[in-house]
Amino acid sequence: MIEVYFDGASGGNPGLSGAGLYINLGDGREIRRSYPLGERANNHEAEFAALVEALRFCREQNYRTVSFRTDSQLVNQAIEKRFVKKSIYAAYLETALRLIDQFDLFFCKWIPDLQNRNADQLARDAILNQLRQTESEDPHP
Repeated sequence: MIEVYFDGASGGNPGLSGAGLYINLGDGREIRRSYPLGERANNHEAEFAALVEALRFCREQNYRTVSFRTDSQLVNQAIEKRFVKKSIYAAYLETALRLIDQFDLFFCKWIPDLQNRNADQLARDAILNQLRQTESEDPHP
C-alpha cells in the first residue's frame, strides 16, 4: 500500500503557506513535492490545503489504494467524522471527501510530528521558495 505523508505550514497568521507531500511507494521509490499555497489564514488552513493537494496528486497518478499520514489532529478528525466546525475549513473538507470517495481504499492516520519530518520540511521549503521569489521580484531591496 502506498504511504502518503502530507503537511501544511504557515509563516504567519495570516502568512505565506506551503504544503509538503512525501510518498513512499513501498518498492524503494519515493516522491517528494512542495506546493506554494500563497497567503493562508493560519496553519490549520494550510494543513487542509495540503490534504487536498496530496489527494489530487494521488488521483492524477491513478493510485487506487492509499494510506495517508498527518500530524494534524484537526484534519484527521475532520476526515474521520466527515465534518468540521469552522466554516473556513468546510470547502477544503468537502473537496477532500469528494476526492477520497474516488479511491478504492483510503485510510488516514494521525502520527506524531517527528514521524512527519519529510513532509514538514517540504512544506517549509515551499514557504522559503515563495519568500525568495518575492525578494527577487522586489525592485527595492
